[in-house]
Parts: sequence; C-alpha cells; structure tokens
Amino acid sequence: MTTNLDIFVGNTTLIDEEVYQLWLDGYSALRLRSGILEQTGATVDVLQSDTMDHYRTFYMLERLLHSPPKLLNQLLFQIPPYRQTMLIERYYAFDEAFVREVLGKKLSKGTKKDLDDISVKTGVTLKSCRRQFDNFKRVFKAVEELRGSLVENIQQHFLLSDRLARDYAAIVFFANSRFETGKKKLQKWASVVFPLALTDTNVDDMDVDLDKEFLQGLKELKILITDKDLLDLHKSLVCTSLRGKLSVYNEMEANFKNLSRALINIASKLTHSKDVRDFFVDLVEKFVEPFRSDKWTSNDVRLFLSQYTACAHSLEAFRHQALWERYMGTLKACLLKMYHD
Repeated sequence: MTTNLDIFVGNTTLIDEEVYQLWLDGYSALRLRSGILEQTGATVDVLQSDTMDHYRTFYMLERLLHSPPKLLNQLLFQIPPYRQTMLIERYYAFDEAFVREVLGKKLSKGTKKDLDDISVKTGVTLKSCRRQFDNFKRVFKAVEELRGSLVENIQQHFLLSDRLARDYAAIVFFANSRFETGKKKLQKWASVVFPLALTDTNVDDMDVDLDKEFLQGLKELKILITDKDLLDLHKSLVCTSLRGKLSVYNEMEANFKNLSRALINIASKLTHSKDVRDFFVDLVEKFVEPFRSDKWTSNDVRLFLSQYTACAHSLEAFRHQALWERYMGTLKACLLKMYHD
C-alpha cells in the first residue's frame, strides 16, 4: 500500500503569534485549554511537541531581541520585516500592574530579589516579571549616558514604536529620579504615565536627569506669594476671569491663596531630592484630594489652572514668563492626568 505525501520546503521561520504571547507571559499548558485540539484533531503529544518547537525558536531569538538591530541584520532566521516588528514590540511590552510596583525603585539586584513577591501581588508570572524588569534595566543602561532626545535614542537602539518608546522614556525618567509611586493613592498607572516631569522628551539635547538650572530658577516664582500686593492682584484677575464659569467658584475664591501657595511651594522645593521624590504625592494630597472633596469637575480644574497661568502674564512685576509657562504647563498636564471626576 502506497501513501502519497505533499511536501513543502521553505526557509521562512514560522512564528505563531498566540504561542509567542504564551511564551512571553510564561505559560505553556494554557495552549491545551484553548480548544485547539478539538479544532485540529491533533493529540496532546503532538500539540506539546509543536509548542516546545516554537519555544525553542523563541529562546534562540531572545538573545537577538536584547539588541533588536541585530535581529534585523542576522541571516540565520528568515523573518519578514512585519514579523520582526511584532516580535520586538511584544517582547518589550509590559504589564501596567507590574510597572506600578517597580516604578520609582532602583533597577538593581535588590529590586530584582523582590520579583517573587511582585509576581504574587500582581498575578504576572515570575518569568514575565523577570523579562520586563530586565528590559527596563537594559533600556536604562543603554540610554542613560546618551545626549539628545530620550525617545529618539530609545527608538534608535531598540526599534520600538513611538508610543512604546515614549512609555520607556517615562520609565527611564522615573527610575532615574526615583519618584514615589508605590503609595496606594498613586496606584493607577494612568495617573502618572507621561508626567512630562519637569522636562521635555522632545527637546534636542535631553538626558535622563532633571534640568537643574530650571529647578533652581523655580525659586524665583515665590514672588507670586511673598509679595502681598502681587498675590492680591493675581487673585483678583483670576477670580474676574472665572466668575460665572466654575461650578465651585465660591470654594475657589475662598481657597485661592492656599492653592496658590501650594502651587508655588511645590516649585520652590524641587531642588531637594526628597521633594522631587514626593512630587506626585504632593499633587494628590494638596490638589487632587481637596478638589475631589469640594466636588471640582475636571473642567473646573482645567479652567482654573489655565486662567491661573494666563493671568500671571498681566502682572508687570512678574518677570519670569518663560519659566512660568514651562512649570505650569507641566503641572497642569500632570494634574489633569491624575484628576478624575
């Protein structure tokens, strides 16, 4: 009895995206529960063998994924460009729950020892936690000494999409500045991602450190609260511009001086590392929580910050307009991301 076989020979490396995701997530048995046996009529042994074959390929690719340009230039694996992009993008993707636990911590062996606990707390497998942690550390080390745009440096060295490169720029910045993000009141990644954190990821010559000259200059803003006449005039201008537009106008008018002092005091203290670390905690405690308690809407917050910023331009004695715009632009962006109705 003869059997006819159709045979196809090729050199393109086959990548199953679903199996790749399981490998990235640290799972192997889940494929058995996907219903694929019923769909294909394959046996458990065949499925396990196929899964392990894919996993062997991924393990061989992993050393190239540590330096993505090498994946593009190697000749061993014939992988179409769109597949290469997918492999890189997914390898460097991360879980928000995991990021919240390590954000603001030093990317060191000490933190890596805590990954077991972080895995249990977040539900992210230990294998995936290690991959993500090592990715953060790898990117940080690659760009920490480079000049130029942080986002562009990350894209050049790791070939990430613009969105993911910007995420990593924020992670690198947080890791370097050690912002406090672990407290329960800050436990929302959306609340702190892209802080614009007193710097600008688009400038031509940016490193991972805060602009010390800029932070030192922020002390000059204190004239807005130390000069009583200036404080009163600023309040008058802001209140006039917002009368009839805020749902919490009376609360804003009554608390204006306290709000103004808090906004300026945060700026003037940012030359101290502890105050930089507590930046987001201060925003929550001094603005987000009081705003929520007084039932400010997001639109109220936006209008107040916009007019608070704009009205300072009408003060002749206030001569720090560029500094003011940069600081308030950053603060407004942070607060609006952190505040939810």
